Amino acid sequence: YIYHVAGKLAVQVKGASLLGRGGAGFPTGVKWGFCPPGVFPRYLVVNGDESEPGTYKDRILMERDPHQLIEGMLIACYAIGVSQAFLYVRGEMALAQERLAQALNDDFSVDIVLHWGAGAYIVGEETALIESLEGKRGMPRLKPPYFPAAKGLYMQPTVVNNVETLSNLPWIVSNGGAAAAQ
Repeated sequence: YIYHVAGKLAVQVKGASLLGRGGAGFPTGVKWGFCPPGVFPRYLVVNGDESEPGTYKDRILMERDPHQLIEGMLIACYAIGVSQAFLYVRGEMALAQERLAQALNDDFSVDIVLHWGAGAYIVGEETALIESLEGKRGMPRLKPPYFPAAKGLYMQPTVVNNVETLSNLPWIVSNGGAAAAQ
């Protein structure tokens, strides 16, 4: 039953034609499908670094409605079979960090790690963000040979999505992929 429901969620996201909002615009449902089947553990990494000068869309979402982001993370985790997620937030975003920490305390128990970044512009690139999460210098990994969906965080399958991308998921689940695609 769980795999049936998770599969339906992934189909709704694909049907919504939700594009990643982190810059590359890659289709979210397609990205989720890149994880190799049967390989666990796998992780979800949420890029809340938003270090592009003059951009505040993710910051506003994290500060004003952290529960919407967390709900989107839970939906994504369920859809792709993830038991642990990492939320990477830029170090200078103190209010966003505070509100997210409180929202995580308000919600039921799920393993979401809130990680504060050091404020390096380069960690907006997904493999640099993964390196930073692992405690290394935030520098991009060479691709190929491995993309994060195959070998990402701790060399396990990893999906990296942006805050705004995941914040769209509750609406898509409530209203359906077809409605979102319009």
